[in-house]
Amino acid sequence: MNIYHPSRLVPEYAARCGDRIAMRYRDYTDGRWKGISWKELNDRIDHLCAALLNFGIKEQEKVGIFSQNMPECIVSEFSIFSLRAVSVPMYATSTTSQIEYIVADAGIRMIFVGEQYQYDRAFEAVSHGECGLKQIVIFDTNVRLQKNDDQSIYFKDFVHKGMLLNLQDSVEAKRSKCRDEDLANILYTSGTTGEPKGVQLLHSNYQEIIRVMDIKLLHLFDKNEVSMCFLPLTHIFEKAWSLYSLSRLIRVDINLKPLDIQRSLKEVRPTIMCNVPRFWEKVYSGIMEKIEAMPALAQKWVSHAVKLGKRYNLDYVRLDLKPPFWLSLRYNLYRVSLFTILKKAVGLENGKLFPVSGAKLSDDILIFMRSVGIPICYGYGLTETTATVASFDEKHFSLGSVGSFIDKLQVRIDDNGEILLKGETITPGYYNKPEINAKAFTEDGFFRTGDMGYINKEGHLVLTERLKDLFKTSNGKYIAPQSIEAVLCNDKYIDMVAVIGDQRKFVSALIVPAYEELKNLAEKLGIPDLDADKLEDVLKDERIYAFFENRIRMLQKNMAGYEQIRRFVLLPKPFSVADGELTNTLKMKRNVIADHYKDEIEKMYL
Repeated sequence: MNIYHPSRLVPEYAARCGDRIAMRYRDYTDGRWKGISWKELNDRIDHLCAALLNFGIKEQEKVGIFSQNMPECIVSEFSIFSLRAVSVPMYATSTTSQIEYIVADAGIRMIFVGEQYQYDRAFEAVSHGECGLKQIVIFDTNVRLQKNDDQSIYFKDFVHKGMLLNLQDSVEAKRSKCRDEDLANILYTSGTTGEPKGVQLLHSNYQEIIRVMDIKLLHLFDKNEVSMCFLPLTHIFEKAWSLYSLSRLIRVDINLKPLDIQRSLKEVRPTIMCNVPRFWEKVYSGIMEKIEAMPALAQKWVSHAVKLGKRYNLDYVRLDLKPPFWLSLRYNLYRVSLFTILKKAVGLENGKLFPVSGAKLSDDILIFMRSVGIPICYGYGLTETTATVASFDEKHFSLGSVGSFIDKLQVRIDDNGEILLKGETITPGYYNKPEINAKAFTEDGFFRTGDMGYINKEGHLVLTERLKDLFKTSNGKYIAPQSIEAVLCNDKYIDMVAVIGDQRKFVSALIVPAYEELKNLAEKLGIPDLDADKLEDVLKDERIYAFFENRIRMLQKNMAGYEQIRRFVLLPKPFSVADGELTNTLKMKRNVIADHYKDEIEKMYL
């Protein structure tokens, strides 16, 4: 298939297959999924292009998109691309100060916003008068405007202006000037340490990622694939994946509200969906909870089926070996019965490929999902690399690795173990950050990922730790906190973990319990009336602490002694974006967490 410049992708497909559905969304007025054809998508883009031209958007001007996932996000971005302008997406959970920083840094005059929260933050930014915003365009007509607002307009009214203008020739003239080397996006990183950095991505970066993903994936797909758009479209993983899906005529169904994803999966039953490990941790925890509620005999039956599925899928199919007849027969019996029931319960029975990246994925979860026939495809990438650096192949992937590298990517492991990369998917640099750019690239042009790892004997990448997260105890032992946290978060009673120990004599942890499971546990232990007012006291109960202590001991049994958590604190509330403890992509800001809980941490070392 051709790889079109994003400015020309929609017009090309509208001409070839105009009535085919390009994307769907849930209409919350009646709860039904409604489709948008390629022709309709193209018309919407052309009308918005005319409105943007009328406003005065110039070539390579930066335009903000501050919204949760909506069809309008995709329409807006393709329109921006068509005018040779630059899209600057912002996470829907961003604060006013974050919006002000991005708008000022990128020099944004116009911003598209989604619902009430995004409008309120953008209007606050405008009201402060220093960020340079001149126009707010609002997707959701239910948004209530401020009385003194004379800078906002609803998206439908803004587009209607474009429909009345005869600017199609001007739009086509702009589109004809689009070049592969043009700047497409500035994607601001979450900023786990310090202020956010604007990652510049060119259209050529996206075209190259489409090319290399074709090599890895295109043979797996047919014309009936459906991709569930769940991660924020601001996230490079979802952005690149949805663009790839659309470029390959794969229908994209857009999930607006993150809390609706379980409902959406059961309604859509997608064949492909990219996601982060956190999602699969929740799925795994839910499945384990159901299994543990079964009678003992049924649990043994399920355990036997999973072990057999592991032998079939990982010991034979993964290695491209023919399974013994008896194994194939028994596996297929489980596949059409138990495994199908299990997958249908979460809406994943049609799955062909579920790419997962963004953090460390537990081997236990990966093995379980693969054993029951859920095709998780583990990988690794960064915003700066236009998502994928490496990922599992269909066969011969190495457990414990993140797969093989994409085509033509140059890889080098530095003396300190850092992964260095060079190729056509790598960012040209950070926007307005010459000093940081000088440190981010080697003299011969390799990008410093900040991640540590090595290449195994199969040529696959094995990650060890994020360089800036790695710490050393006062005894001189290096600790990889993410690896420990991933193991503990497999437990259904544990929601979040922050491992502590830099320059300390032993490893400790701040643990956020899974509160629903904690409530059930408290009832079993005879601790009544577990509510928010009494939660802190309950967490100090010796029976609760002893229970978690035993769980943690079991989870750590395969760890080295110096890695094991000696002491911990159970926290009455989760880490949050609002408190500045998590980034918009839900990565921990370890320095902020350490500061917020410095008293609790110090008590563990008395």
